[in-house]
Amino acid sequence: MTAAKTLDAPHKPPGILSPEYRAATLGILLVVTLIAFEGMSVGVVMPAIAEELDALGLYGLSFSAFLIASLFMNVVAGLWSDRRGYPVPFLAGVVLFALGMALAGSAGSSGMFLVARAVQGLGGGAAIVALYVMIARVYAVEVRPKAFAAVSAAWVVPAMVGPSVAGFVGEQWGWRYVFYGIVPLVVPALLMLVPALRLSSATGSGPGTGPRSRPNAMTLAATATAAGAGLLLYAVDRLHVHAGWAGVGTAAGLALLGYGLYRLLPPGALRLRRGLPTTVVMRGLYSAAFFGVNSFIPLALQHVKSFDARSAGIALTTGALGWSVGSFLQSRKAGEAHRRIRFGAGCVTVAILLCLLSVLPGVSGWISVPAWIVAGFGMGFGMTTISITAMKQSPLNEQGANSAALSVTDQLGSALSIGIGGALVNVIGHASAQIATGFLVISVLMAAISLAATFLAGRVH
Repeated sequence: MTAAKTLDAPHKPPGILSPEYRAATLGILLVVTLIAFEGMSVGVVMPAIAEELDALGLYGLSFSAFLIASLFMNVVAGLWSDRRGYPVPFLAGVVLFALGMALAGSAGSSGMFLVARAVQGLGGGAAIVALYVMIARVYAVEVRPKAFAAVSAAWVVPAMVGPSVAGFVGEQWGWRYVFYGIVPLVVPALLMLVPALRLSSATGSGPGTGPRSRPNAMTLAATATAAGAGLLLYAVDRLHVHAGWAGVGTAAGLALLGYGLYRLLPPGALRLRRGLPTTVVMRGLYSAAFFGVNSFIPLALQHVKSFDARSAGIALTTGALGWSVGSFLQSRKAGEAHRRIRFGAGCVTVAILLCLLSVLPGVSGWISVPAWIVAGFGMGFGMTTISITAMKQSPLNEQGANSAALSVTDQLGSALSIGIGGALVNVIGHASAQIATGFLVISVLMAAISLAATFLAGRVH
């Protein structure tokens, strides 16, 4: 018997940490970790920021500014990367993100902090989109699934430890160091990615086809959507101050949103047409319901139940744990997509109704912890199913456009629900009892949104 020849051995693709990919992988994972850490930790220190900068009135808008700016850059950076390659949008994104972190840490006023959040959103949106393009062009086809899985995993650690670390840093050294601490870590990430940036083709993949692949039209639609969302939130926030002007601003914001979304989303999405259009909208409903409550949990626990920052961050950490478990289990469970999406939305609804009890007199604020584990589980189970279903429903030449549409509804749903929640807090008041009332109203509204998602899930198929 002769030994098998080397040429007869089955081909084993290199791993993402093999010599040819190691630097790129570590750099990508570090960038994703930094962006994820910022996203998971800022909510914990926002009450302290609002108190020092007298910015409780801008609490919701500070989250929405990041999301709206990121929404705009997702579209622009995606088109840019396709046509001109990923290095420039990636470098611009990382630099803007670091600049935004530095501006936030040094902000001396609520207005400057709001600008800093928008700059962070522009940078984070551009960098994440360019990173996905980088993976597609740097890694061999058989290695890409591992790279994308690693990127997903890079969100888990910041989700698990980010709130607690941010709470500790904020209490020991001040909230500014939560932002300052991230800036120096950008340099090693860029150095590790230099080889990957040099590999980029200057020409990109060339223009796509279809109405959602036209750069000018899509950029205009993204601009209209971002401007409309920003104008709508600002107007709603000022309804109690100047109802007449705010009414005009609300109408103009809705008109701009309608124009932009009509062009960014699949045909029929605004009418909830069966199949892909409703699947894309479901992503926005999930995000609106979950993050519309998630962002106000630290505020409620700290101002109503006198939690410290680290304790308030535990609820967010456990939500991330539930999300990870839900995402894992959905991959191992069989069943029709619309039933899985309905189940996830149902979990979020129940969790929100449980969480609102945390601000009631005589009820422990710690009830928010098990409640938010259930909410995170529902998000992990349902959101992942939505993404998979949308890709199955998409023609091959529209997968990129529909991926962008999912991001648009995701971020827009979060931005609008958080911004409107902040406006409600401003109208109701900033005293402890008033914040408790505001949290109750926000929770009921978000539970209504997730409940609507459970009924609409049947239109996914």
